[in-house]
Amino acid sequence: MIDLGISKLALIGAIALIVLGPEKLPRVARTVGTLLGKAQRYVNDVKAEVNRSMDLDELRKMKDTVQDAAREVEHSIHSGASELEKQFSDIGQSSSEAIDAPPVYPQYKHPRKNWRLKQGATPQWYKSRNGVRTKALSGAARVARYRPHKIN
Repeated sequence: MIDLGISKLALIGAIALIVLGPEKLPRVARTVGTLLGKAQRYVNDVKAEVNRSMDLDELRKMKDTVQDAAREVEHSIHSGASELEKQFSDIGQSSSEAIDAPPVYPQYKHPRKNWRLKQGATPQWYKSRNGVRTKALSGAARVARYRPHKIN
């Protein structure tokens, strides 16, 4: 890069002051500053894009290795399953002649619901959280519950 020291920057500033004059120098300095800022942002964007593409290449390589390993595992599982299937078919052919048992079905289990009891669609936890009455009160019980208490 360009080696700019304090003495070189002072010399450039003095020449700019002489050439441009004190009236135009602040405006030119602002313009140069904004252009340098835009250039730095552009360079940073390019660096970020290069880093992203490098990361993407690494991820693609990793994806390929994982897919290869998955294919190998799948192949080994299929080969093992086919071997087991052959063994079971050999065993089944030799023992199927000896065993003729009827199929076993699971026993019926009642769901234990009380069909005479009406159940609402609103869950009990929702009713209790929102203060919905779930039990009916008689008139006397309601009066006793909501009667104002005497304060002595």
